[in-house]
Amino acid sequence: MSKILIPVDFSENCNNAIHYACQIAQQGGQEIDLVHVFSSHSNTYANIKGETPLNDPRVPEAEQNMVDTITQIQQEFPKVRANSIFKEGNLYDEIKALTTATSYDVVVMGTQGASGLDAVFIGSNTYDTILNTTTPVLAVPETATEYKKDNVALLCNFKEAELTALQQASPLFNTDYRLILIHVNTDDKAIKDIDAQFKDWINRIESELGISDISYIIKPQTLFMRQKETVAQAITSVLLDEQVDILILTKSKKSVFRQLTESNVIKKMAFNIQIPTFFARVLS
Repeated sequence: MSKILIPVDFSENCNNAIHYACQIAQQGGQEIDLVHVFSSHSNTYANIKGETPLNDPRVPEAEQNMVDTITQIQQEFPKVRANSIFKEGNLYDEIKALTTATSYDVVVMGTQGASGLDAVFIGSNTYDTILNTTTPVLAVPETATEYKKDNVALLCNFKEAELTALQQASPLFNTDYRLILIHVNTDDKAIKDIDAQFKDWINRIESELGISDISYIIKPQTLFMRQKETVAQAITSVLLDEQVDILILTKSKKSVFRQLTESNVIKKMAFNIQIPTFFARVLS
């Protein structure tokens, strides 16, 4: 049975991520594991379950919140099986331990704030999980309430890691979507040469992954106020123009990660679009 792991803190943006993940699971048939981590160093949950219970109100409150959350899932998504897990420790460490012990299709984490993808990097736990876990991570902004996959975008530099990313996304999104390949022409290559690369690349995607509805965009780095836009800004304009529902990134594109987290007013305004982002587990 395929599974999805969701760290929960019972906040509004977390509940939204759960709702989004349940929509995926309803279509894909995955089970959902909800994990709540007590972050105190006092081993509260371990002690409360031992021979000498502690009167810490967090434990019964969290347990009741978990019961309420699973009840809500069962009412709205009766075909989705949800399980509860309680852990004590550091959120990132516990997620790493769980994903090492169990094969999950993805870890779904909610993000908040009004800066879209930039919000993914605000929480260090989410950032550490994205960079270091061996399981893909799907970051869901709080405004993404409806699961849509009409248009799925992939940053394309014709690397094998990109095929791996699409393969890892398949259990969640299947192949029945329009795939938009985005290539930022940072080296100012001749368009005819890039077109030839795309022709071969699309043939590989179709034959190896079974995705048939594929288009591509070659994006030049335009000038704004005499400065060349960053890769992140170039990507943003395409996401807006193409009304992309989900963005797929590979962990190997660390230069893109850095640019996504740069402090830039134009980029922050543009990333208000709030797109769920799938970070594949490509470690090279």
